[in-house]
Amino acid sequence: MDLSTILARRADFTPHKVALGFEGRCWSYAEFCSRIERAAAVLSDLGLAPGERIAVLAQNLPATLEVLFACARLGAVLVPLNWRLAVPEHRYILHNCTPTILAADSLHRSVLARAADGMRATLLALEGEGEGQWLSYEQLVRTASPAPPAGSFTDPVALLYTSGTTGNPKGAILTQSNLVWNAHNAYAMHEMTSADVVLTTLPLFHTGGLNIQTVPALLAGASVYLQRKFDPDETLTAIATVRPTLTLLVPTQMQILLAHPQWPHTDLTSLRLVGTGSSLVPEVLIRGFAARGLSVVQVYGATETGPISIYLTAAYAHSKIGSTGKPAPYCEVRIVDATGRDVPAGVQGEIWVRGPAVSPGYWGEPPRGPEAWFATGDVGHRDSEGFYYIDDRIKDMIISGGENISPAQVENVLYDHPAVAEAAVIGIPDPQWIEIPIAIVVRRDAVDAETLIAHCRARLAHFKAPRAVFFVDSLPRNAMGKVQKFKLREMFGRQAAPDTTK
Repeated sequence: MDLSTILARRADFTPHKVALGFEGRCWSYAEFCSRIERAAAVLSDLGLAPGERIAVLAQNLPATLEVLFACARLGAVLVPLNWRLAVPEHRYILHNCTPTILAADSLHRSVLARAADGMRATLLALEGEGEGQWLSYEQLVRTASPAPPAGSFTDPVALLYTSGTTGNPKGAILTQSNLVWNAHNAYAMHEMTSADVVLTTLPLFHTGGLNIQTVPALLAGASVYLQRKFDPDETLTAIATVRPTLTLLVPTQMQILLAHPQWPHTDLTSLRLVGTGSSLVPEVLIRGFAARGLSVVQVYGATETGPISIYLTAAYAHSKIGSTGKPAPYCEVRIVDATGRDVPAGVQGEIWVRGPAVSPGYWGEPPRGPEAWFATGDVGHRDSEGFYYIDDRIKDMIISGGENISPAQVENVLYDHPAVAEAAVIGIPDPQWIEIPIAIVVRRDAVDAETLIAHCRARLAHFKAPRAVFFVDSLPRNAMGKVQKFKLREMFGRQAAPDTTK
């Protein structure tokens, strides 16, 4: 039994139902499963044996999902690459996981070829005709005969490289079983059924785009519509025409849509739930969506946790704004202090996660046993009703004069000012207080630093308010919209400290 078998069973019941839609074309479950069976044969013929890797560098394509399920059928492993990385970053990953096949869309063939220079691997063009050393995936799949299944739920099926904000990225292994258990958590979170229609705008190289809604929807027999990449015009058009019931948006996307001139006029009534997460979510964004009648629920997790670990349901979308919810059914969660002891409600600590959707470990490292807890590096707390809140990253916490300052709390206050479009708070060295908070802000309207500092001091303890504000045109973000604070520390960490006696 493998993931492709689940799809085949779905196809037996609903062969003519839309499985995938992409750029005006749709594939039924019968067509999708047939292509997966033939893709497995193609990859096997090209040398992809059980346990071997195929790296894919592409914007969202149906072929990426075909390859994922074909890998499951073979017992092989998909390595989806982040198309926003530079050639040296790709080169590190490729040399770390040594793929047998390298596949790319038409836009990224040259990038992948440069990253893989000197490696022995077959080159596969996922779009268009093959040329030079590049073989045409479409031509090969069209003429192939189905390959018999050989994979199982215990096999690794995806190798997802983490963002690597503090060093080289690490490849988190996800087994087929991890994806199945994560899908069950997704069904509970979304109350997902085969009647749902999912609009996927997030990149499939990220666990959020791949595993929070997309793969679970296919395993449930629902319909998935892919966007090549997020475009606000195309997203609003798709919501109005495809009529999705579910979609997932990171905070940056929410902010872009809220500012779009068509946002107030787009028919959003088909959406019964909008998921968000990936980074701390300013409440102003959730309230902006709620003003259009949309229930926005947060989901918490990491690449290593499947990712769904904690989530909010639609029933609490409005009454528990700011909470990321309660632990998923197939997940255990603890909040612990520095000694690993559980802390009571209302007390901050590090979030630990354990469950059958959690990765067995990183590529090239000893496996993590099923009894082991995964330490997320995130600071959180739970309230008296058992609802969890994500407060910050441990490494982002600012300790000023012995007091802990959560940058996220300060950022939320900054977002409440109408002139602030984006905000990030970091700590910089200070001779008296060890660290002091400063803010880096993207302005929506004219405002000066003194006004924003006064705005924060009126709402926060004095020591939490930023001591200085720097204005920029944009904040550095990764592909999932997370602000890259390590870059901000590089940019502003050596700024002359302001007068901290004020």
